[in-house]
Amino acid sequence: MRRSTIQRTTKETDISVTLCLDGGEVSVSTGIGFFDHMLTALAFYAGFGLELSALGDLHVDGHHTVEDVGIVLGQALREALGDRKGIRRFGAAFVPMDEALCRTVLDLSNRPFLVLDAPMPQSAVGGYDSCLTVEFMRAFAVNGGITLHQKCEYGDNTHHITEALFKSLGLALKEAVRVEGEGVTSTKGAL
Repeated sequence: MRRSTIQRTTKETDISVTLCLDGGEVSVSTGIGFFDHMLTALAFYAGFGLELSALGDLHVDGHHTVEDVGIVLGQALREALGDRKGIRRFGAAFVPMDEALCRTVLDLSNRPFLVLDAPMPQSAVGGYDSCLTVEFMRAFAVNGGITLHQKCEYGDNTHHITEALFKSLGLALKEAVRVEGEGVTSTKGAL
């Protein structure tokens, strides 16, 4: 089983993640309802098993919690991938959500980079500040060793845009982690 458990405790957050790339139950609790919804959708569309609990300084705001969840989830993905032998490596997906259309293209290259082009028309969805999406994606990409490109082609509703970004990320990850061979998918012979 391609599985990892990571625990990270700081003065701002206490986060526990168990990630299984080959499926399982999904249980998410961060104290931020919309973020829980997004992480659940991400895991569902990726076909991942995910147990995630986060306690953060939400009396300040959601920034530390969202960013630190991205860090820990990225670390868990990196560990669960191991030497990355046999994985497809690349993934891409479009997801429409009502008026919004978003695209994710990624490479599990071990060379982290983020390009996120997704203006958010509204500043918040429930208790979730829309500016936190880029913080999560950056932390996840850097700690997971992912070259991650995401774009909102168009959309007027921040809820729909954010959900399409998370769902398309899940679908692209499902494709990229799929085992198709035995060697490393690289002309260099290493990732």
